[in-house]
Amino acid sequence: MSQKEAERIRILSVIESKSLIVKEASEILRISQRQLYRIISRTRKEGTKGVIHKLRGKSSNRGYSAELKEKVIGIYYKQYRDYGPTLFSEELVKNYSISVNHETVRRWMRQKAITTSMRKKRPHRKRRERRLSFGDLLQFDGSHHEWFEDRGVGCCLLNCVDDSTGQIYLKFAPSENTADAMITMWEYVNKYGIPRSIYTDRHSVYYAENKLTDFGRAMKELGVEMIFAKSPQAKGRVENRNKTLQDRLVKALRQKNISTIAEANKYLREEFIEEFNTKFGVNQQAPDIHRVSEGLKLEDIFCYKTIRQVRNDYTINLAGGYIQLLKGNSPLPRPKQDATVIKRLDDTLHIYFNNQELKFCQVKGKPDKKGYKIIKPAKDHPWRKMNNRLPGSRNFSGAALG
Repeated sequence: MSQKEAERIRILSVIESKSLIVKEASEILRISQRQLYRIISRTRKEGTKGVIHKLRGKSSNRGYSAELKEKVIGIYYKQYRDYGPTLFSEELVKNYSISVNHETVRRWMRQKAITTSMRKKRPHRKRRERRLSFGDLLQFDGSHHEWFEDRGVGCCLLNCVDDSTGQIYLKFAPSENTADAMITMWEYVNKYGIPRSIYTDRHSVYYAENKLTDFGRAMKELGVEMIFAKSPQAKGRVENRNKTLQDRLVKALRQKNISTIAEANKYLREEFIEEFNTKFGVNQQAPDIHRVSEGLKLEDIFCYKTIRQVRNDYTINLAGGYIQLLKGNSPLPRPKQDATVIKRLDDTLHIYFNNQELKFCQVKGKPDKKGYKIIKPAKDHPWRKMNNRLPGSRNFSGAALG
């Protein structure tokens, strides 16, 4: 069963408890109400396996054959290289009696890395409606500001805003860095649960081209969908909260004469967050669809994680140093196999292979290469005497033949 199907089972249980109506649940699952009714009916008859799609593992009855796809692409390369998908599909019908929708042709062309000119659409913007459930979307952002005014050093406020209820979770940090961002999310998960999706900007902590950051990898392991905004206006709710906090929170810290990050975080936990949510929270009756974190080892999710290959001497290289793997209750990986190295946020190091933790120790300096040891024979070894009698040797004497 996939993560998506497991989520459907959870939402169905919320429907059965009368906390959600079918219309709201269909919007959360992003399917039609009719489809959701069918899933509910199958689940009541077949149990949890009713959420599994009946066509899993089967090819589509309406799909085009691979031969037709190759034929169409071949025709395009041969005669219609400068045609767009729409015009090309019309030419296929006219000249080859092949009827394929232009969007299907466009998809085939993109799969073959064929680019065509596309008319740029005019941007259309409107105010986005709030999500219907608490935990459906979490907006996450860092706000750099003179929070302590002239009483202390500058810092960053990490702000989590639920899109449905407007509830916040806050934490001060020296900067918007990976470790503090993961600690903030860890605390949020412990307090409320795992949100379904998270909305961030394209800061290097959250976003990188063609790879996952440590924060993004942690969200993927939790099953949280990451959405990246392309402008500050796109994540307007968290930006509006930042503006409000830069007014109200600064004054509250001034009244309390707070000038350090530790004191400020204590004040946030004990007083400010609850008071702010009571005053500015909305839609308090929204159903809670956070996923529970029970059974998850969060310290091995909110961490720095990398893969290292085991050398022939059962060592791995890490940050310019070497680590020796030791025998223990867990079997060691063979040379050339990969081990997972985890550095937790408390700076402790752990190494796993096949989800089992390995024993290890730090090695000072570079380990000696292990190989064949060359042993030189003694001077009186018979092998040396034999070589001295051979023609062409340095000590060869013709008298020896007599």
